[in-house]
Amino acid sequence: MLFWYSAFLGAFVTAVSTSLGALPALGKKPIKPRTQDVLLGFSAGVMLAATCFSLLVPSVNLFRQRLSTAPITAGLYASLMVLAGGVFLHLCNKYIPHEHFVRGREGQASGLHLKRIWLFVFAIGLHNFPEGLAVGSGMGSLDAQIAFPILAGIALQDLPEGFVVAAALMSVQYTRAQSLLVTILTGLVEGVAALVGFFATTHVQGILPWALAFCGGSMLYVVSDEIIPESHRSDFAKEATVGLMAGFVLMMFLDVALGN
Repeated sequence: MLFWYSAFLGAFVTAVSTSLGALPALGKKPIKPRTQDVLLGFSAGVMLAATCFSLLVPSVNLFRQRLSTAPITAGLYASLMVLAGGVFLHLCNKYIPHEHFVRGREGQASGLHLKRIWLFVFAIGLHNFPEGLAVGSGMGSLDAQIAFPILAGIALQDLPEGFVVAAALMSVQYTRAQSLLVTILTGLVEGVAALVGFFATTHVQGILPWALAFCGGSMLYVVSDEIIPESHRSDFAKEATVGLMAGFVLMMFLDVALGN
């Protein structure tokens, strides 16, 4: 029973939280760029803290416990998987056609005939996939001290992320219904990724510390390559930095509170 409850909880929370965050953005008043940048910074801060405290620290500890390795060896294994996660996201960005709101189209040129809205879906889905993997890997540990901080952190950052995505879509002339549909679809991508991470960690013996570090590397890549540059694109970089620090501190506190 606990097995299926954990799988469902991880997939449901990740699938729904982005959509819930989009709802306030569907009002009649346009969202100010300052607000969007602060929220993006907040999401980046939460993801950075989750990467450090919810993924990499447990990964290193698990390497030491399960493989009986020295600290330097555990750190090496975790470091290699962080780099692997970054390379994975880089290759996804390189070969999967998608479009960012500011940077424009990327990926294989052969896919650029797709409708623009689907390119946005792919871009946000690439962003959300490692987050879902992280949640699923944590839930697959069946250890509340590992799982709940990751679940809480990703759900927390999905709320402002959904808000910003919906606002950005409406700013490029998509309707409220289309904007909500995109956030729902990208939330479903995250939910599917959570299931992938969950079943990988529960069915492949010994994969958990490797998976946590891999997800950490993927999320670190997203934060550096997409979220921080996006939040600093206009004149509100300082406000975005304040949001980042607030998100980092809040997630750090949640990790300590929920992980002990």
